Amino acid sequence: QVQLVESGGGLVQAGESLKLSCVISGRTRSSYAIGWFRQTPGTEREFVAYISWGGGNIYYGNSMKGRITISRDNAKNTAYLQMNSLKPEDSAVYYCAADFRPFPPYSDYAARGAYSVWGQGTQVTVSS
Repeated sequence: QVQLVESGGGLVQAGESLKLSCVISGRTRSSYAIGWFRQTPGTEREFVAYISWGGGNIYYGNSMKGRITISRDNAKNTAYLQMNSLKPEDSAVYYCAADFRPFPPYSDYAARGAYSVWGQGTQVTVSS
């Protein structure tokens, strides 16, 4: 069974940085794309970033573009989200998700339904 586990969240002050990690276990011989999303209470889960299996295709959502970098280390079955210059409005639960389709259309990168497995989320809180 595939599991994704996020870590690295926490409480920081505005302007500081955090690096989130997402470790994938259970089906690590398959290729998969990774997406990062975030959610605050009462809102829909919002797309943050995407990286393809080989890392050649990367996309960012508009809300954090320019302040984040997504990366991955397939040897460690781990994906990362480096977040800089954090703002109070970035406070949310951050989720990673995996798309195991063999030839995923890149146009799906922001679609929640494209991802079949999700982590439990890690809380990020940014104080002003």
